[in-house]
Amino acid sequence: MFQFEGKVAVTTGAASGFGRAFADRGAALGMKLVLADVDASALAQTVEALRATGADAIGVPTDVSDASQVEALAHAALDAFGKIHLLFNNAGVGSGGLLWESSANDWAWVFGVNVMGVAHGVRVFTPIMLRQNEPAHIVNTASVAGLLSPPAMGVYNASKHAVVSLTETLYHDLQSVGAPVGCSLLCPAFVPTGIADAERARPGSLRNDAAPTRSQLAAGKQLQRAVQSGKLSAADVAQKTFEAIEAGRFYILTHPAILPTVHLRNEDIELQRNPTDPLSLKPEVKAETKA
Repeated sequence: MFQFEGKVAVTTGAASGFGRAFADRGAALGMKLVLADVDASALAQTVEALRATGADAIGVPTDVSDASQVEALAHAALDAFGKIHLLFNNAGVGSGGLLWESSANDWAWVFGVNVMGVAHGVRVFTPIMLRQNEPAHIVNTASVAGLLSPPAMGVYNASKHAVVSLTETLYHDLQSVGAPVGCSLLCPAFVPTGIADAERARPGSLRNDAAPTRSQLAAGKQLQRAVQSGKLSAADVAQKTFEAIEAGRFYILTHPAILPTVHLRNEDIELQRNPTDPLSLKPEVKAETKA
């Protein structure tokens, strides 16, 4: 079983949402924390708050879409604490609307953070963990949108499907070399976090000149409602995630009501029938499908 006390955890997207909850949970378990976020001000406040509780924490402002900044994050972690035992590739953003109305900037922004951010984390931190030759673990945050394809979420869906495949492959690759490094795939449904306000962190160079379309405005409003209606908190998800790490469990599906929908999607593929709209299902499942 994975031991947390005294170990070093690196978390991206650490200033809010799941990242902040992972940091809080790690601090409660006696971990040393390296926290990264693109929002330097919010990150500084998070580090200060955790240090006030007695946590040993540092903050490293990081844009995970930039390979050099992720490399700098790893160097900062090693300089501060000497080793890295736990990595949360957690930073994420999203955009919605009809697929053909998504701009090149939308694709570049979402894939830069959601996919390349995870890829940079795996590329940079896995070799460090392998060289340490002691128990370590990587958690990549995807979404149930990586297991389903709800309408009007095409760019986000595609990015999270990429994270699912990347992480499953990482698991197989780590197994093939017999490393003491494990990994897990986190696929939550909607939880009250800051994902609905991610647009505030979009770089100026990737902002759209055109006004949002009707479908994009509708998708944004739907996301706000869905996020606020989430029944689990970020702290609940963090607890489930740490339990999975401790047990060495790969799939972390925090909302079990989604499983029949995932099964239906897989059945569509197996039977070669046209895709079923996951939002057409009964309300209690429909609410959890839109993550």
